[in-house]
Amino acid sequence: MNFKQLDIYLLSKPHVTYDYPFDEKVRVYRIVEKIFALTSEGSPISVNLKCDPIYALELRSLYEGIIAGYHMNKKHWNTVTVEESDVDEETVKELIDHSYDLVYKSLTKNVRETLGN
Repeated sequence: MNFKQLDIYLLSKPHVTYDYPFDEKVRVYRIVEKIFALTSEGSPISVNLKCDPIYALELRSLYEGIIAGYHMNKKHWNTVTVEESDVDEETVKELIDHSYDLVYKSLTKNVRETLGN
């Protein structure tokens, strides 16, 4: 999976926007104001994704390409190498979905209703 494919998949999720709050390289993907993914075009391509803490530990033990979240809360975030990695594209997409779902569910009921999902 290259950066463009990753970007397209992240932006295909409902109500997702992105910005560059840290610098001109790190792209942050949000649902409303909440972050669910961070990435940049550096090589190899990786993405920080929110993850259930127990599942995060399991994933780190199964894949060399998944480590504790770089510059993030290590309990709740993983860094997933999506290029030149043992993590296949389907797994990357599942982990993006998982991150999105965790953050979406953390939105208030009013915000979720406003979004219409």
